[in-house]
Amino acid sequence: MDPLSLLLPSASRPLAVATAGTAPPKPTGLASARIVLPRRRSWRPRPGRLPAVSTMAPRSDEAPAAEGRFDWLDQWYPFAPVGELDPRAPHGKTVLGLNVVAWYDRAGAGEWRVFADACPHRLAPLSEGRIDGKGRLQCVYHGWCFDGAGACRFVPQAPALGPPVHTNSRACVASYPCVVQNDILWFYPRTEPEFRDVLQRKRPPFFAEMDDPAFFTVFGMRDFPYGYDIMMENILDPAHVPYAHKGMVPCFPNEEDPGRVEHDQEGGDPIEIKIQQDNIDGFLSRMKQGEMEFVAPCTLHGTNPGKVNVDGKIEIWFMYVLLCVPVSPGRSRLIWFWPRNGGVWLHKITPRWYSHMWLNRVLDSDLYLLRIQERNIAAAGLDKWHQACYVPTSSDTMIVAFRNWFRKYCNNRIVWAVPQPQADHQLPPIQAMDKQLERYWSHVAQCRSCSAALKAMRALEVALQVASVAAIGFLAVAKGTPAASAVPRAAAVAAAVLCFAASRWLAGFIENNFHVAAPYIHADKLYVSYQEIL
Repeated sequence: MDPLSLLLPSASRPLAVATAGTAPPKPTGLASARIVLPRRRSWRPRPGRLPAVSTMAPRSDEAPAAEGRFDWLDQWYPFAPVGELDPRAPHGKTVLGLNVVAWYDRAGAGEWRVFADACPHRLAPLSEGRIDGKGRLQCVYHGWCFDGAGACRFVPQAPALGPPVHTNSRACVASYPCVVQNDILWFYPRTEPEFRDVLQRKRPPFFAEMDDPAFFTVFGMRDFPYGYDIMMENILDPAHVPYAHKGMVPCFPNEEDPGRVEHDQEGGDPIEIKIQQDNIDGFLSRMKQGEMEFVAPCTLHGTNPGKVNVDGKIEIWFMYVLLCVPVSPGRSRLIWFWPRNGGVWLHKITPRWYSHMWLNRVLDSDLYLLRIQERNIAAAGLDKWHQACYVPTSSDTMIVAFRNWFRKYCNNRIVWAVPQPQADHQLPPIQAMDKQLERYWSHVAQCRSCSAALKAMRALEVALQVASVAAIGFLAVAKGTPAASAVPRAAAVAAAVLCFAASRWLAGFIENNFHVAAPYIHADKLYVSYQEIL
């Protein structure tokens, strides 16, 4: 899914983003101070530097020879939005092949910690543990407890008057540098002592708008059964939206293509894209619909204001931040943020789970297609992508730019933090479509809003069933009494039928939106105009 299509912009401007070369407000401990940086009001390339390159017909085979290598282990990676993390429990995830666990250290500095997800005793997952009464992370296999620094504080099986085995260095858990910034928990995938203060040298990308109280941010995350490079391709591709998401995302036919004779019902048209910066740290692209910047390895962001600030009026500004996380070969995670300063009241009263339902349907619509595409690309060979794929139009410019970056600086490979049992060209097997569209573990279990909505809907489903049975019971009990007259009897029957029908509808709604989505069959999709979508 391409985020630019959801914004429907009329203009664009760059964001104030802090990367390794610039410093956002210094975090206090592990949590960043909520200081709003001044926004840049304009952006102009300096003369003689980074000229805009028109790529109306990009030549994918002209990428320069490799110079330097991108260090995958010298980067900050997003674990999750803090709003999705329950401080009362540990949370396990896989990032860059690492199994890690995040937990809230209330007994220490009151900060989030990220550990290796393996107890040093017998390597049981700490993410299946709990936070004990003293605020320590407890392994539930044998009860070993750890503090915020990873030191073991209690071994129940060790005699109190015996050797202090918990003080042995082998009893410690590996701890990763981490920081909360923009309400995102980031971690650095190295545990060596020399990286303990890495935050002083290198910081995660920073977005001032996400800490600005004038903005409201909708966020969420989901895991996908295809790899990081396929996710990046998909998000960087504005041309696929009217076709792969037909009838789900509004599209406007282009009336400005001179000489065009044929128009299709989906409204596809030429998209002129220019790459204005391109180096080992990513690239900046600009187009009529807005701009997008890729900050390697995970961050894609853009903005498109709808109004200019004139006569003291507050301009409407809508931006997006997308974090594409490499999980393991053939697996990736998308974390999204949609900050905006317009219509804030409406978004505050709209539950997140409601917006997640629509977005998940959009993401589902090309999921199976992308999984098969990934297999086809792997069969052709990642090193031969430029030969296997024919990309003659400007609409593919950002995909070509990403593939050139991936080839030039990464040798078409992700350097996983731990050896992977599957090489990049040996992907997990493709499952049936209904298995690929599994929604609960990929999203709902990771989303506090959707989990709470699911719990409430299940309770409502049970209440409707009980009400239906109670109405029938009322008829049985009231038989032969004045309450069993025609009107009360008809009302009870109607209530029983309606409650039962509502419970069955709700059961189907829960199944299709919280467990397994209904398959999106592209051949069955008819033309849906923008007016019909509205």
